[in-house]
Amino acid sequence: MSVEASTQQTQQVKSHNPLLLNIDVSKKVRGGFDESLVEELPSTTRARFERHGVDLSKGYPEKPPSDQIPLYVDDAFKIRDKPQEYIPRGKFADRSKKALFSKAKEFKHLTKYIGTEIVGVQLSDLNEQELDELALLIAERVVVFFKDQDLSPQKQLELGAFFGNVEIHPQFQHVPGLPGTSVIWDAHFKKNGFKKTFKTAKTGTSNWHADLTHELQPPSVTHLHLDAIPSIGGDTNWSSGYAAYDKLSPAFQKFLEGKVVTQKSMHGYLDRNDPLGGPKHVIREQPIIRTNPITGWKSLFVSNGASNLDIQVRFNWHSDTGSNLGTSALWDNRIGQHNATWDYEDEDRHGTRVSSLAEIPYFDPNSKSQRESLGL
Repeated sequence: MSVEASTQQTQQVKSHNPLLLNIDVSKKVRGGFDESLVEELPSTTRARFERHGVDLSKGYPEKPPSDQIPLYVDDAFKIRDKPQEYIPRGKFADRSKKALFSKAKEFKHLTKYIGTEIVGVQLSDLNEQELDELALLIAERVVVFFKDQDLSPQKQLELGAFFGNVEIHPQFQHVPGLPGTSVIWDAHFKKNGFKKTFKTAKTGTSNWHADLTHELQPPSVTHLHLDAIPSIGGDTNWSSGYAAYDKLSPAFQKFLEGKVVTQKSMHGYLDRNDPLGGPKHVIREQPIIRTNPITGWKSLFVSNGASNLDIQVRFNWHSDTGSNLGTSALWDNRIGQHNATWDYEDEDRHGTRVSSLAEIPYFDPNSKSQRESLGL
C-alpha cells in the first residue's frame, strides 16, 4: 500500500491496555501546491520567475506529491542509503584560477582566510573550466559571493548538477517543476507555524549549522540565491571548519581524529512500530574530523556549533549598484557552518537553494591542516 493510500485511512495503534487509539496522520504527508501564497511573492522574486518562464499557474511553492513523502523514518532512511558516484570538481583545476579570475572585473577577499566576492561575472556565463576553478576557490575560501546575478532557477539547478548530485528533499518545498531548488522563504515558514519574533530569533537557521549532515553523502557546494532581500539587515555569517580545527590544541586534535559524531535530520518522521513515541530522525555517524578531497585539508565537521569571530565572515546580500537582481553565495558545506541573522522584523526574504551531494565523509590520517599546508 502506498504512503498516500495508507494515510487515507486512520492508523490504529493498540496500547498496553485494551483501549484502541485512533490517530489521523493524513496531514503529515500533504504534498503538491499551496495556491494561497502565489500572490504573496515578493515583486523581485516574481519578476525573476517571469523572466525565466517559471510556471506559477498551479500555485507556489510546490511540495513533492503526497505518495512520495515518507511518513516513517525507515522509508526516509532508504531514500539515499546507497553510495552515488561523485566527481570531485576542483581537485584537478588550475591552482592559479587564471580562467576564472581573468573573467572578473574584481575579486575581493573579505577576510584573510574565509570569504571572497567576485565582481563583474555572471554565474550563468561560466564554462566548465571556469566552474572547475570556482569549485577549487570555494574549497579554499569556504564561501564565494556573486552580486547582481540574473540567474534562473533552472540554471541554478544545472550548476548544482555540475558540482555534485543534486539533493531532492523528500519533504521540502521547491520551485514548481524544479525539484532540487529548495525554497527558503519567511512567508512560507510563517504559514507553517515557524514564525520568528525578536525574542525567538535564535531558532532554526539563526543558529550555527551545516546542512544535511545526516546524509550518507552530505553536500559539498551549496548554492543559495536570494532574489528578495530586506532593505536593512538579513546578513548571513559563515565560519571555517579548517580554522576551527587549527584552533584546537595538538592533543585535542589527536584525540578527535578518527572519532565519530551522531548527526540527525532536521525533519522528523514516525517510528513504524511506535507511532506514538514522538518524532524520529534519520541518524548517521560522521567523522568529527574529515578531510576535504579538493584541498586535502583537515576540517572540524560538526553542526550546531559556535566559533571565534576571527574565523568568520559576515556578508550583506544587498546590491552595491542598486539593481533589483539577486545575490548568490556558494559555500563548501563540508567545511563551512552558517548562521542567518534574523534582524529584519516583518520584511520578507526569499531565495532558492541547491545542494550538491558529494563524497561519503572520511578522515585521511596523512592529510594536513590548512595552516600546516600553507606554512603558517
